[in-house]
Amino acid sequence: MTGKKILILSPHTDDAELGCGGSISKFIEGENEILWVIFSSCEESLPKGLSRDTLRKEFIKVTKSLGLGKDNYKIFGYNVRHLTEKRQHVLERLIKIRDDFQPTLVLTPSLNDYHQDHHVVTHETIRAFKTNASIIGYELPWNHITFDTNLFVRLEKRHIEKKYDLLKNYESQLTKGRNYFSKEYIFGLANVRGTQCNSNFAEAFEVIRWMM
Repeated sequence: MTGKKILILSPHTDDAELGCGGSISKFIEGENEILWVIFSSCEESLPKGLSRDTLRKEFIKVTKSLGLGKDNYKIFGYNVRHLTEKRQHVLERLIKIRDDFQPTLVLTPSLNDYHQDHHVVTHETIRAFKTNASIIGYELPWNHITFDTNLFVRLEKRHIEKKYDLLKNYESQLTKGRNYFSKEYIFGLANVRGTQCNSNFAEAFEVIRWMM
């Protein structure tokens, strides 16, 4: 995939890296135009003693390591776990992004993701982009009961290594010891998804809307 305008939607810092960091790395290699939107930098959820802008700074380190500049991302200031109260505002922001950026592909959490903030972002994404762009949902297994693996992005080892390197920027989250930040998990899931599509590594997506 080359020469596309790709919109990456991340309810919180680190969501998109966890769900599709390898694919993001591959898309950037393909000289696609990227816009990455963060809705909440989770200031209220940080471990005690850390600055409120810690996750914002960690995300900016991620963008720099991918060679993305300030024009390639937006960080909004919504409170974590309170996007439900701001649904219309979220929709209006997405419509403005749609009109200004005009993406051909949108990456968002799965429709089967049960986190309340993820639910809002994905459903308002469908409202905003359903007639304008292809929409695919990325995989965050700890938030799912079911997940439809009906699209795969085949990846090289370097893409998964880059994904793991991106996640290491989130030092504030690594201290929590969550296993989905571990190298074993990142490479293990990528290997499973690769096995499903005749590749060494892959990431899986749910097709919400596809346009050709």
